[in-house]
Amino acid sequence: MAESFTTTNRFFDNKHYPRGFSRHGDFTIKEAQLLERHGYAFNELDLGKRDPVTDEEVQFLAVCRGDREPTTEAEKVWTKYVTRIRRPKRFHTLSGGKPQMDTVEDYTESDD
Repeated sequence: MAESFTTTNRFFDNKHYPRGFSRHGDFTIKEAQLLERHGYAFNELDLGKRDPVTDEEVQFLAVCRGDREPTTEAEKVWTKYVTRIRRPKRFHTLSGGKPQMDTVEDYTESDD
């Protein structure tokens, strides 16, 4: 039987976790190691760039699609990661006033 989530690539997210998963505080050491070791495969499965080859990967995809709740360590850590990177940023202010929210806009280059 094929092993689940095999990959030779390490997974890093320099945009959201520039110092690594374990140094940010969102993940335990074990979770960070799981993300680094298998996150590339998790991401490829989640994005549809890779087809599931084991029952475990099929179940993982069902979690990614929201068809079932995460039960395995892999499913739980990937769900936790995706939730962290997709949540809106919180803004803090020291003045006591309302925080200024930066609006995110899609910029497209035009040849005008």
